[in-house]
Amino acid sequence: MTARRDARSAARRREPSATPRRVAGALYTAACVVLAAVAAWPVYASGAFVLLVVVSAAAAASVVAVVSWRRWGGWALTAGLAIAFAVLSVPVAVPSRMTSLPDVLRGLGEAFAGVIVAWKDLVTVDLPVGTYRNLLVPALVVFLVGTALTLMFSIRADGRAPIAVITGMGMTGFGLFFGRAATSAPLLVGSIEVPAPAETAVGLGALLTAVLWLAWRTREERGRALARASGVAANVGRGASVAGRRAALGAAMIVVAAVATVAVVPSAARDVDRLVLRSAAGPEREIAEAASPLAEYRALFSDTRSDDVLFRVGGNGALPERVRIATLDTYDGEIFRASGDGGGGFVRLPSSRDAGEGRDVDADIEIVDLGGLWMPTAGRLAEATFDGDRRALLADHFYYSAETQAGVQIAEGGLRAGDRYRLRAVEPSGADLASLSPPGDVSGLPGGDNLRRWVQEHAAGSGGAALQGLVQLLRERGYLSHSLALEGAPAPAWTADLPGYQLQPSASGHSLARIDRMFERLLEREDDPRAAASDNFVAAVGDDEQFSVATALIARELGFPARVVVGTRLRSSDSSLPTCEAGECRARDVSAWTEVQGADGRWTPVDVTPQWAQSPSLEVTQQQDPENVTEVRPDTVEEVVPPEPVQEDDALDDDRSTDDGVDLIWLWALLRIGGIAVLGLLVVLGPFLAVIVAKALRRRGRRLAPDPRDAIAGGWDEYVDAGVDSRRVVPRAPTRRETAAAFATPGGLRLADDADRAVFSAASVSADEAAAFWRIVDEERRALRSRQSRWQRLRAAVSLRSFLRFLAPRRSRQRPPHRDERGKRPAAHGGRDTT
Repeated sequence: MTARRDARSAARRREPSATPRRVAGALYTAACVVLAAVAAWPVYASGAFVLLVVVSAAAAASVVAVVSWRRWGGWALTAGLAIAFAVLSVPVAVPSRMTSLPDVLRGLGEAFAGVIVAWKDLVTVDLPVGTYRNLLVPALVVFLVGTALTLMFSIRADGRAPIAVITGMGMTGFGLFFGRAATSAPLLVGSIEVPAPAETAVGLGALLTAVLWLAWRTREERGRALARASGVAANVGRGASVAGRRAALGAAMIVVAAVATVAVVPSAARDVDRLVLRSAAGPEREIAEAASPLAEYRALFSDTRSDDVLFRVGGNGALPERVRIATLDTYDGEIFRASGDGGGGFVRLPSSRDAGEGRDVDADIEIVDLGGLWMPTAGRLAEATFDGDRRALLADHFYYSAETQAGVQIAEGGLRAGDRYRLRAVEPSGADLASLSPPGDVSGLPGGDNLRRWVQEHAAGSGGAALQGLVQLLRERGYLSHSLALEGAPAPAWTADLPGYQLQPSASGHSLARIDRMFERLLEREDDPRAAASDNFVAAVGDDEQFSVATALIARELGFPARVVVGTRLRSSDSSLPTCEAGECRARDVSAWTEVQGADGRWTPVDVTPQWAQSPSLEVTQQQDPENVTEVRPDTVEEVVPPEPVQEDDALDDDRSTDDGVDLIWLWALLRIGGIAVLGLLVVLGPFLAVIVAKALRRRGRRLAPDPRDAIAGGWDEYVDAGVDSRRVVPRAPTRRETAAAFATPGGLRLADDADRAVFSAASVSADEAAAFWRIVDEERRALRSRQSRWQRLRAAVSLRSFLRFLAPRRSRQRPPHRDERGKRPAAHGGRDTT
């Protein structure tokens, strides 16, 4: 027994120290934690998140240290992490529950429930979420479990160690996939603009740390294996030059990958939307299925509806000037509707958000008779607190778009009578419309020909001044009308608030044809001589539904992005505009206005309600019929047979007669399509081609080694790599003859014997012997491929198994016998599939 213990002790002393491996694994894990924390910072942006990262990483490292020290298995690691999660969940992941023992118990339940449901909630809440509810639970899971798994695998000595790269990359991907849809602002380095610098730095850092750690592990394992195999330092000098070339090649590949990542990828993705998990989450389906509030605008002015109270606005603080019901930013030529995807779409709000600068407003809103999903809001929302029996349900189903400053409520079909909530928001200072400059980048459907002609004839100046003049002229020459005139019916109820009003009928709808017809009437009236004589150019009849769309189309003609807002006003300096009396917003108080965006990015509201003081004069000017000489036709008419139609393209002939150059537009289109196709193929096939090229360079370097011994040793390595890539089964801790026997190729045993003589024999080796050895290697590689199908050969060609030495056959922990002891070692037991 004593002799056996002494033998085991001597074997342990001969075994290389595991300290470097553990230190390298700990450093790699720490780098992964830091990169993952940087990537996830925009998601939380809170000091509580930093505390969670530090505490969870320390707890994970402690659990791994205990499990490794006691040599326990995976179940012990799982139990330790579960205990750590239970202990840390409430203090670091649900800190709002650290008030009393009952709250702590409730927080514990929320934490364990958050392991399942908080992931979905995280992609539906506006960023940053801070410490909102239990949304720190996903971060606790990532940094506790991810750190433990990365550290546990990175300190292993077997082939499962590289799994640490997968877990480390997964930690970094948490912040990238759950983050914002928009990338970070470009970084200016001198005259060079680096797009998406934060995401590029995190991705590049994760890639480089993984490659460096894998390279160190491979080099360290190879060094130990060579030391055990040779037992002497005689061959170290001969391999130094080869190792140096390999290191230089690896460094060059890393530099090329880094340059490509920094220079090519951000530039290629500059105008591409970033797709993250929150891009596919939200109420987009409900918004797409809901009717546009602008299409239902006329129904609010019916006699049965106009006097109904929709909602009440009150509060002790400063009330907003406008209450926004819906923001409509997409026009298809028929209906203006909400797209639901502007600025990252509608997301859930955390407990509060930074609303920016402006006038602080505070309002309590009570829903009376406003159904549907469109929820009244004000300004840039900072916080929404719900009250009543449905407060929890309303809070969970409230979505807000910071870009459109609009909110929707999808709880059980939307808002109901009795729903109450409090808004805390900021009203940004409005810009002077005349001072705005157009951004020039306008997308959307353009206006009709009549609208374009009217704008060209009346635009004075440019930019915001031209827009302001056109809107003012349009309101002066328009006439307010909310309905058609029914014969024999009394005046509509909405006319009661307009003393002296003369009803003019108008149809609903805001299609492009309806708007273009309105400008056609304006142009006809301006061409009528009686209009100038009576100084009455009023001809466009409609209400906010048509005039808001018309103003938006005019703004787009001048280069301004524009959208339509449906809402109410609590107060206004313009007495002709409707306002809510005493905070009670009735159906007849609902209005629509247009918002235009200037070059500074701010949206400015533009009131568009037409006047009603001057009634339009729509008579057609009577003109004397022209006198035309009538030609009397003869009694007999000869029938003329028309000639056969000849299809001719006069325009094409004219072009050919006047164009002396060569039209190369088709060539440019062909080159563009071909370039995109080639770029796509490079993106898809590039990694595989890189592996094939790297193997060819590696084979060339081995074959052309200056020392024939190194060339023969490299040829044997090439033979083994070919077998590993072909997924051959090899024994554990094999000798060269055992490996050749396992591969079972015709000349494998000869290669093994020649390689042993070249490495261990003191006799000189000539270049011709090395060349002959490589000819056999080529034949054996072909023999290995001949037993494979076409798919298997392709898979072996792009396999990384020969590069990642941890997937090659595992080496014995014991020192291999000296060359004098060869032939005395026992046969290996069992085999190992390289798959």
